[in-house]
Amino acid sequence: MNTNILVAILFLFTFSSCVNNSKNKSPNIIFILVDDLGWKDLGYSGSTFYETPNIDKLRNESYEFSSAYAASSVCSPTRASIMTGKHPARVNITDWIPGDNPKNRPFLGPKDLHQLPLEEVTIAEKLKNYGYTTFYSGKWHLGSEGYYPEQNGFDINIGGFEKGSPPGGYYTPYKNPKLSDGPEGEYLTDRLTSESIKFIENNKKDNPFALFLAFYTVHTPIQANKTHVSYFENKLTKLDDNIARTRKEGKAITLLNQVNPDYASMVYALDENIGRLIKSLKENNYYDDALIIFTSDNGGLSTLRRVAPTSVSPLRAGKGWLYEGGIRIPQLIKMPGNNKNIKIYEPTVSYDLFPTILEFAGIENTNQEIDGISLIPHLKTGTELNRKDIFWHFPHYHTSQWKPGAAIRQGDWKLVEHYESNKIELFNLKDDVGESKNLNLIYPKKTESLLKRLHELQKETNANSVKINSNYKPPSN
Repeated sequence: MNTNILVAILFLFTFSSCVNNSKNKSPNIIFILVDDLGWKDLGYSGSTFYETPNIDKLRNESYEFSSAYAASSVCSPTRASIMTGKHPARVNITDWIPGDNPKNRPFLGPKDLHQLPLEEVTIAEKLKNYGYTTFYSGKWHLGSEGYYPEQNGFDINIGGFEKGSPPGGYYTPYKNPKLSDGPEGEYLTDRLTSESIKFIENNKKDNPFALFLAFYTVHTPIQANKTHVSYFENKLTKLDDNIARTRKEGKAITLLNQVNPDYASMVYALDENIGRLIKSLKENNYYDDALIIFTSDNGGLSTLRRVAPTSVSPLRAGKGWLYEGGIRIPQLIKMPGNNKNIKIYEPTVSYDLFPTILEFAGIENTNQEIDGISLIPHLKTGTELNRKDIFWHFPHYHTSQWKPGAAIRQGDWKLVEHYESNKIELFNLKDDVGESKNLNLIYPKKTESLLKRLHELQKETNANSVKINSNYKPPSN
């Protein structure tokens, strides 16, 4: 019998047994969201400088997504899509909160929301209504007081408030109203994991839980982990390729190699804590029967006016941009009954995780319009996802030097529309993952059809738009 078919049959049997175990015991869910984690920031994804042994081990027992995408190239829109299963344009959170809207540019950005509306039904509310205890630890960035995790279906919120980066840095005091300060020298990534482990250990065995651990790391400020940084400083001196190499990207530069020991130490500390979390799950007999999702909210920070902290090469650009470097992310899903690495090549996107979690938990999604597609059938039997395309809508200026635009992927084809320059780019990702060859003049019909489809999707989701800045005065030469 074909090995893949056998794995699928065994998975289906174990998965069904887990989900239908009893009416009183639903499967537990662990969702790990890392901030700004790049496509190449892990050992298994190709980094030779960073070290992630625990995540690599999890990958060996998980479905590995080589074409997973964030719903946006910045954090808040992706987080809103994870919570709701909707495209960020449909929720009208299309920039990080509160975002930038410079007044000295040719366009003015749209007025998007600065909080997740309370009338939106979140994944936590769905799970809570089904008997789950819901726990949130870490970065929220979806609204200020009154719009925190506890107002959006989470029973417990530790550390989640309006800020997108830790205002006190990664060492206590944290300056976080939802997180008490720890003893001198305590590290934020350690603390958030310890709070999650405490929740696991105190959970009643007959009560299903959904644990969301949303690390602030590896978002700026890039602040070395004091325990591990000297190791990576020493390792860097032994690498042949240890001097920063860059490439121009508009008015910015993209880092092409990983040479920042401070960032490497943050990645290693992240991995160390994921190892601690998994150890706790195993010791408390939760690991084998749980759904574990590991993902990022956008691409790595590799493109800035200065040398950025990481590189996602060969992908183009990074966080803030709608080239692959800004939206393609690492993602793993560990399912009951599977203990092998199985690669998933079909493109997926952040808002797929909402219906995936619901189907795994045996919860029917009724009376709610979403854009995501459950991945469960694809993971169980290899069934193709019933999706024609994915699009991204980012009509904002960003400090990475991105200017307003949008993009769409359909099969191997990717189109990027730039509003300021009226430039249209067409790429074939199968042949050119680095998006170096603009094919729009060679394939004008494909360009036309993709552009038309992009505009249709924007209209369907009631996407906001830029407007001409009548007060803009071009700089004089």
